[in-house]
Amino acid sequence: MGNSGKNSKILKGSLLMMVSYLFFRAGGYIYRAILTRMLEPAGYGLVGLTLPLQGIFQSLSSVGFQPAIAKFVAQHNAVNEEDISRQVIITSLKFMMISGTLIGLLIFFSADWIANFYFHKPAMVYPLQAVSLITPFSVIVSVFRGSFQGFFKMEFIVASRAVEQIGMISIAVILVSIGFYAAGAVLGTGFGFMASAIVSFILFKKYIWVHFPQPATKISFKDELILLKTILTFSIPIAITGLSEMGIYDVGPLVIGRYLTVEDAAYYTTADPIARLPLIISLSVAAVILPAASEAASLKDKKLLETYITQSYRYVVLLVLPICVGIAIFARPLLSLLFDPKYIFGAPALSILVFGMTFYTLFMVSSSIVQGIGYPRLPMYIMLVGTAINIGLNFLMVPLYGLIGAAVATTIVTFLIMTAILWKTIQLTGVGLPYIDFAKIGFTSIIMGLPLILLPQTYIGLFVAIIISPIIFTIVFAVIGGFTKRDLRMLQRYGNKFGPLSGVLEIIVKFIERFAK
Repeated sequence: MGNSGKNSKILKGSLLMMVSYLFFRAGGYIYRAILTRMLEPAGYGLVGLTLPLQGIFQSLSSVGFQPAIAKFVAQHNAVNEEDISRQVIITSLKFMMISGTLIGLLIFFSADWIANFYFHKPAMVYPLQAVSLITPFSVIVSVFRGSFQGFFKMEFIVASRAVEQIGMISIAVILVSIGFYAAGAVLGTGFGFMASAIVSFILFKKYIWVHFPQPATKISFKDELILLKTILTFSIPIAITGLSEMGIYDVGPLVIGRYLTVEDAAYYTTADPIARLPLIISLSVAAVILPAASEAASLKDKKLLETYITQSYRYVVLLVLPICVGIAIFARPLLSLLFDPKYIFGAPALSILVFGMTFYTLFMVSSSIVQGIGYPRLPMYIMLVGTAINIGLNFLMVPLYGLIGAAVATTIVTFLIMTAILWKTIQLTGVGLPYIDFAKIGFTSIIMGLPLILLPQTYIGLFVAIIISPIIFTIVFAVIGGFTKRDLRMLQRYGNKFGPLSGVLEIIVKFIERFAK
C-alpha cells in the first residue's frame, strides 16, 4: 500500500473513531439528561455514585486489553503472522471472560459492604449488584473492539458503540418507568453492553474471523501463558493510567457519597459532565499532536516540533478558556437546561470545577507531546501522584466544605499535574510556552466575561450570552493583536466550507486582517 493509501486509512480511521467517541459522549449526556428528569435527586444520586464504581471495576477487569489487542493484532498481521493474531484474540477472550466473571462476583458479594459500611447508604446495594451483571459483557465487547481496531475496521466500533448507547438509554428508560428506580437505570447500561456484545460477535465472526487460517498445531498451555504475559506487560500501564485518570474525575463523587447526602451526590454528578465539555476539544488536539510530535522528533526538526507544540497549546487555550468562562458564569441556567432546575445547587461547584478541567486540557495535550517524543510512562507517573493527592485533599475538604471542597480539591490537583507535565515538556523538548499568547487570551476572556456577569441568570440571558460572547471576544482579541497571519490563512482555507455563513466569515477575516501580526 502506498503512502496515500496509508494516509487515507489513518484519516478515515481517525474520523470514525471521533464519531465513536461522539456517540459515547452524546449518549452519556442523553442518558443523564433523561434520568435526572425521571428520578428525583435522591434517586439520581444513587446512579451518580454507582457509575464511577462501574467504570473502576470495568477497568480492573479489562486491564487495558483493548488497545493491547489492537496493537498486537495489527503488528502480527503486518508481517503475515495471522496465526499469532488469532491466538492473541483467543487468549485475550479467555482471560477477559475469567477476569470479568471474577470481578462481577466480587462486586455482587461486596455490594452490601460498599453500600452500608463505606457510603452508609443501604439503597445503593441493588444498583451496585446490577453492576456485577454488566462487567462480563463489557470486557467481552472490549476484546471484539480491540480486534476491530487492529484490522482498522473502525466502522464496526462505531456500530457497536451506537447499539450500546441506544440499548442503554432505551432499556434504562423502560426499567425506571416500570419501577426499578436507580437499579433499573444501572441495568440499562448492562443491557446496552449485552446488545453491543451480540452485534460485535456477529460482525467479528462474519468479517474478522474469516481472515484467520486454522493453525496447524495447537498452542501449548505454557506458550499461551507467555503470550498472556506479553499482552499484560503492554496493557497494565495503560490500565493504571486509565484508573489514575478516573481518580482525577471520580474521587470527588465517591468521597461526597461517604460524607454527604445522595442529593449532594446528584448535584455534583450533574455538574461534573458539564465541566468536562472542554475536554472534547483537548481530546481532538491531543489525538493529532501525538503523531505530529513523534514525526518531528524522528526528523530531529526542532523548529517543526516547536511549531507543533506552541500552536497546540495556543489553540487549546484559545478555544477552551472562553468556553470555561461562559460555563462558570452561567452554571445555574446550564444545569437547569441540560438536566433539571432541581439540580442548580451544583452550580457553585461547576463554576470552580470547569477551570480545573481547563488545567486538565493542557495536561492532556502535554501528555500526548511527551508520549510522542518517546516518554510514554511519564504521564502515568504524574497521574498516580495526582490521584494520591486528590484522594487526600477530597477526604480533607469535603467534610469541611461540601461540594465546593470537592471542586476546589480537584481543581488544585489538575493545576499541579498540569504544572508538572508542562515543566517536564519544556525540559524534554527545549520549547518554551507561548506566555504572551496565554496572557492575551486570558485578558480577552476576562473582558468578555465582564458584560456576561450583568446578564440575568435565565435561559434568555444564556441565549444572549451565546450570541454576544464570540463577538466580544473576536473584537477584543483582534484589537490587542491576538490573531496571527497563520490564523487568517486557516480561516480563509476553510471559509468556503461554511455555506451561507461564508460571507459573514469573510467580513470577520477582513476585520481581523487590519490587526493581525
